[in-house]
Amino acid sequence: MRVEIWSDIACPWCYVGKARFEKALAAFPHRDEVEVVHRSFELDPGRAKGDVESVLSMLTRKYGMSEAQAEAGEDNLGAQAAAEGLDYRTRGRDHGNTFDMHRLLHLAKEHGRQDELIQILYRANFAEERSVFAEGDERLVELAVEAGLDADRTRAVLADPEAYADAVRADEREAARLGATGVPFFVLDRTYGVSGAQPAEVFTQALTQAWGEQTPLKPVDQQDAEACGPDGCAVPRQG
Repeated sequence: MRVEIWSDIACPWCYVGKARFEKALAAFPHRDEVEVVHRSFELDPGRAKGDVESVLSMLTRKYGMSEAQAEAGEDNLGAQAAAEGLDYRTRGRDHGNTFDMHRLLHLAKEHGRQDELIQILYRANFAEERSVFAEGDERLVELAVEAGLDADRTRAVLADPEAYADAVRADEREAARLGATGVPFFVLDRTYGVSGAQPAEVFTQALTQAWGEQTPLKPVDQQDAEACGPDGCAVPRQG
């Protein structure tokens, strides 16, 4: 079974939701047969690279909150993260464009390191003092290397703005086609969708239901025909 997760590194509920999903997956009897793929979704796609501002400033400007309301929201998120065993800095974080991070996640997918990189990016953005937005490409290179990617290859991708750009945009178009207007958004076997950072119990129910309703292939009426199998290919005898 495949689970696709649309998310953004700038999304705190994606950080929390991933932990809750993984708690459910760890207890799922068929967890070793579940493939998890991370898909791209930008919450702020119009923001220019290099346009960085504090999270509290972004919240007050974008959502019309007072500073006290924004701080209360961050405190609530910190408590929710702590309940899942996650570190979360409620003050001093910043916000910026995540497109390059999504491009690197597609690079990481090719090398089987996607989950490692997204978790490292989440940790760096939500728990560490150093910014993933303000320090430039070398900060992303450092984090990619920690996830197991090659430094020179990572630099080459970051230097080419079109590298994996189509893959990011394709994910975002697919999210729109599936009706996702926010993240995190979980799709199980292209049959069930789960929106938001739901409790682990909801993910357990979704995994169980999706697994139980998997439909085996139904053969159509057909004649015997030659085919290849584990023992090789049958060769018709002549005459």
